[in-house]
Amino acid sequence: MTFYEKDVPYYSSHRDLPNPDFCDLKLYDNWDSVKPGALEAAADSDIVVTASYCAEGARISEEILQLSRPLKVYYDLDTPVTLARLRAGESVEYIRANQLPEFDLVLSWTGGRALEELRNRWQATMARPLFGCVDPDIYRREPKKIEFECALSYMGTFAHDRQERLDRLFLEPSRQRRDLQFLLAGSLYPWDWYWGENVKKLDHVTPADHPALYSSSQCTLNITRAEMAECGYCPSGRFFEAAACGTPIISDWFDGLDHFFTPGEEVFVAHGAEDTLQAISAPQETLQQMGVRARQRTLDEHTGAKRAEQFLRFCEEALSFSDKSRSGELSPRDCREVA
Repeated sequence: MTFYEKDVPYYSSHRDLPNPDFCDLKLYDNWDSVKPGALEAAADSDIVVTASYCAEGARISEEILQLSRPLKVYYDLDTPVTLARLRAGESVEYIRANQLPEFDLVLSWTGGRALEELRNRWQATMARPLFGCVDPDIYRREPKKIEFECALSYMGTFAHDRQERLDRLFLEPSRQRRDLQFLLAGSLYPWDWYWGENVKKLDHVTPADHPALYSSSQCTLNITRAEMAECGYCPSGRFFEAAACGTPIISDWFDGLDHFFTPGEEVFVAHGAEDTLQAISAPQETLQQMGVRARQRTLDEHTGAKRAEQFLRFCEEALSFSDKSRSGELSPRDCREVA
C-alpha cells in the first residue's frame, strides 16, 4: 500500500504517524512533482482511493478516473458538509458532482440520509457507509493522570453550530456543580467566553495522551455538529476511542445513535443540563458497567480490523458489479437499484 499525502505546515508539526510501518508514505509539496510516479503506481494497483479534503482532489480524481485497471473509490469523511456545498452549487476542491457517478464505489463516514442522497440525487453507482473506528491496541484503559482528572471531559475544536449544545450540556452543568472538576480540550474557543474556576481549559492534547484523558474522566461528552446530526448515523471517531478506554459516554441524540450503542445501557443520552448532571452523579458501579458494556460493543463491532473487513467486502461487491456492468449484464441503473 502506498499513501500519498500533501505535506502542509499545520500537520508537519503535529504528525500522528511520521513513519507508519503498514504503508509506504510519500509526502509531497505539490501534486505535479509526484504526479508521474503516483499515476504509474495507481495504474498498476488493484484499488485506488481518493478522499475528501485532499488538496486538488477533484483534479487528482479526474486523472485517476481515466485509469482502466484499478477499482476506483472515493471516501468522504464529512459527507453532509460536502453534499450541502454541492446542493448550493459551490465549487468543492476535492470532488465535483459529475465525478461521483464515475467512481465504482463511494464510501461515506456518515450513513442515513447521506447515502440516499448520494445514490438518488448524485447518481453514485454504489454508496456504502464506512464509519469511524478505533485501534484497541492504542486506545485502552490507562492509569489516571492528575492533570486530566475530572467528572466530565469534552474534547473538540470550537464550532459555531456546537456552541449552544456545549453551553447547555457542559458549561451549565459546570455552573450548577461548582464542587466538581470539568475539563475542556480544544482550540479556537473565544477568549471572552466565561470559564468557571472549576473548568480546566486545554488548547491541545496530543493523540498519545487521549487514552489517559479518557481514563481520567468519570464521564466524557460527545456533541454532534448540526449538519452531521441532520443526516444521522454519524458517530465521530472519538466516540469509539472513548468507549475503547471504558469511559462512560454522554451524547446528544442523533438519528441512528442506537445503531452503534444502546441508550441507557452503553451510552447516556442528554437533552439538557439535568441529563448530564444525572449521568455524572450516577453510582460508580453503574458508570463502570456502562463503560464495560460500551467497550465490549466497540471491540466487537467498531475496531479498525472490523472496518477493514467491511472495506474489502464493499470492494469485492463493487468489483462484481463493475465486471457485470462492463459485460452488459447490468446497466448503471441496475447497479444503483441493487445498491
